[in-house]
Amino acid sequence: MNVFKKHLWMRKAGMFLMDIVLVCLSVYASMELRFEMQIPWLHANTMLRSMPLVVFVYMACYVLGGIYQVMWRYAGVRDVVRLTLLSAIACGITLTLNQFMGLGLFRGVLVFIGLLSTIAVGGSRILGRVFSKDRIIGGLGDAMPVMVVGAGEAGAYAVNICNKNPKQMGKPVLLVDDARNKQGLRIQNVPVRGTIEDIPKLATRYGIREIIIAIPSLGNGERMQRILELCNETRCHTRILSEPSDTDAMGEEGTPFIRELNISDFLSRDEIELDTASIAGYLSGKVVMVTGGGGSIGSEICRQIMRFRPKLLIIFEIYENCAYELEYELRQKYGRDCPVTTLIGSIRDRKRLDEVFDLYHPQVVFHAAAHKHVPLMEISPAEAIKNNVFGTRNLLEAASSHGVERLVQLSTDKAVNPTNVMGATKRITEMLIQYYGEHTQMKCMAVRFGNVLGSHGSVIPLMEAQIRKGGPVTVTHPDITRYFMTIPEAAQLVLQAGGIARSGSIFVLDMGEPVRIMDLAQKLIRAYGYEPNVDIPIKIIGLRPGEKLYEELLMDSERDKMTKTAHKKIFVANVDKVEEAQLQRMLKELELAAQHNDESAVEAVADVVPTYHPWKEKKEAEQGNKQAAV
Repeated sequence: MNVFKKHLWMRKAGMFLMDIVLVCLSVYASMELRFEMQIPWLHANTMLRSMPLVVFVYMACYVLGGIYQVMWRYAGVRDVVRLTLLSAIACGITLTLNQFMGLGLFRGVLVFIGLLSTIAVGGSRILGRVFSKDRIIGGLGDAMPVMVVGAGEAGAYAVNICNKNPKQMGKPVLLVDDARNKQGLRIQNVPVRGTIEDIPKLATRYGIREIIIAIPSLGNGERMQRILELCNETRCHTRILSEPSDTDAMGEEGTPFIRELNISDFLSRDEIELDTASIAGYLSGKVVMVTGGGGSIGSEICRQIMRFRPKLLIIFEIYENCAYELEYELRQKYGRDCPVTTLIGSIRDRKRLDEVFDLYHPQVVFHAAAHKHVPLMEISPAEAIKNNVFGTRNLLEAASSHGVERLVQLSTDKAVNPTNVMGATKRITEMLIQYYGEHTQMKCMAVRFGNVLGSHGSVIPLMEAQIRKGGPVTVTHPDITRYFMTIPEAAQLVLQAGGIARSGSIFVLDMGEPVRIMDLAQKLIRAYGYEPNVDIPIKIIGLRPGEKLYEELLMDSERDKMTKTAHKKIFVANVDKVEEAQLQRMLKELELAAQHNDESAVEAVADVVPTYHPWKEKKEAEQGNKQAAV
């Protein structure tokens, strides 16, 4: 017998012996109550003769009823009801034996024995739970004090998780909730002490070190932003109870879990309302291809597409690792036979594209493949031109010649008044979309949006890694701002824009208000329980090559002519068009210039995109960095 089994056997034996003593005491106490604390000698002898049989009946019921299989530390109402029912059965048996065997005990005494045994045995379990070793050593022991925000079902779930593993999750000390009728109540013995506005005050009073937000229904609206602001004031590590956003392959909901805050929690966003009928109309039962399908946005587009039951999803990707992981994920979720095919290839390879279109005949194409890292493309401008511009042209030509019904290209706010090669090449791809939308039967459109939270190389994962290492957190400029959108938001709106089907259109997504990167850095540091520039320093490192202080979603010439669509978050930018002959001439010159990674390539891009002024912006960036340093 190993140590664990021996310990378990000894614990059960100890509880069994203790219950024998408690039932004996219940018999004695019942007799004392019946005779008002003066048991006659005759009845005392009767009690002593009958006690072994009564104790045997009760202990037999408890053993057969499984009382000693219950982990009373985590017992609930059902276990208490089970104990009460078993005591009632034992009481009934003793009443029957007394009637037919003449035990000589009063019926009232036998009923009292049943009642007192239940109280004694149940009370011993509760006391053991309250005064167990891990609950009394040092008060909280090694567990840190936790405040739970929300006293509903989610709050109770969070308290239960913490109580089961206090050393890792912390020990709940109190809850807060705005509901007046919950004030003063207790959830698993944890009191509701105040409202949400009392978070900073209560955190100080009770020495709270961690806060768990357990109100999933709030989403990311204004109320959630207020809660996060209050939590930020406390300098407590803040986490959130997150409900599963999806169902598994069997159609069953996942289990809620407590996760770290991320920057998307700080963005005030209403839930996106999708016109699923229009999306299903052009995706369901179709062969859909996603270029760059293994990337951050491309992979999320693939996940969203699978919701609409395509005939076949083609993940077209040059980097096999990401593509393989995505296919594995989709097969885990939808089954091994789900209609997903991963193809390795590059949009720069026209023959490979023709081969794919000949073999699979995709009807809808989402074009997410691109070189997008701004500083890297400043060093290698010709590569940005070859991939972003001529790779896109290859795809458009192959798609239009093979009867593709619809092609949606992902663009960027950096295409507006671009200050870098990447943004300028994306602006050229928008011109290509306009051209092919007018000169082919294929419906072509581009979707322009800003930075995506959590994508490869984005600022937020970098900041989180810097915080975990103890800092410093680097920010390029104190006044730099960016538009932000979560990956699911962007992917869903791209699918929605594809359903609008205005060929040759440049769609612009509503990104909300631009966000100061410095403010995001400070909020993220506080969410981890630190104070900016006290515990974790923030270091200004200067604008990188091609980077500007703020991004725009529309050019000045587009702003007054922007039109609405049926979806409140999607607009159409009426972009100036380029004549066909002029576009073809500029593309030929650009193709020649792309043979060398030097200033001639940059100059050729500037000739195609009149709003691109790289050298002017570089000078302004240098001046901005000097001002930031001062």
